[in-house]
Amino acid sequence: MTGTSDRQTGSLYEFASVTRFLQQDAASPDTLALRASLLSLSSQLEQATQTRREHHPIDSIERQAASLARQARQHQLQLTGMDSAWHGLYEFGAYQQAVLTLRKALEHWRQSLRQRSASEPQDFAEFERLAWRTLGEALLVLDLYEQQSGGRPASIPPSMPPVAARPTLLGRLRAWMGL
Repeated sequence: MTGTSDRQTGSLYEFASVTRFLQQDAASPDTLALRASLLSLSSQLEQATQTRREHHPIDSIERQAASLARQARQHQLQLTGMDSAWHGLYEFGAYQQAVLTLRKALEHWRQSLRQRSASEPQDFAEFERLAWRTLGEALLVLDLYEQQSGGRPASIPPSMPPVAARPTLLGRLRAWMGL
């Protein structure tokens, strides 16, 4: 990807937007830990990609990427330890796979940085694409979990009309971003 494409991607979407959105949303107790971990991951993603886009020295970019790698590993460990209600979602497994794929792409990009490889811009673009995909998967999993757990409480008889559903997380994100 060229430098122009990097700037266009950065000007159209920012990881900070996702971070701000996650901070604004009222989290249910079941999603607080995952949201906190996602906020940290999103913040690290933003710092690493911004450092790279601003063409800082390679050592500085590598430090940010190393910090991101630690955060991604911690996030993946947290996912592994989540309760069975999360693991029961098909999409949760897909999200775990997306995090693993992101970590591999991050390592590939870091290796390109260390070797000062000519393929570094392409490796960075692939990493950034996967980072967006991973955050999208995270938002989907949060939304689906909230829909699943936010259904009718057991104490309400089936004959009563359902309570109006609140807008989905993905719908609120689209509205917030103006999409």
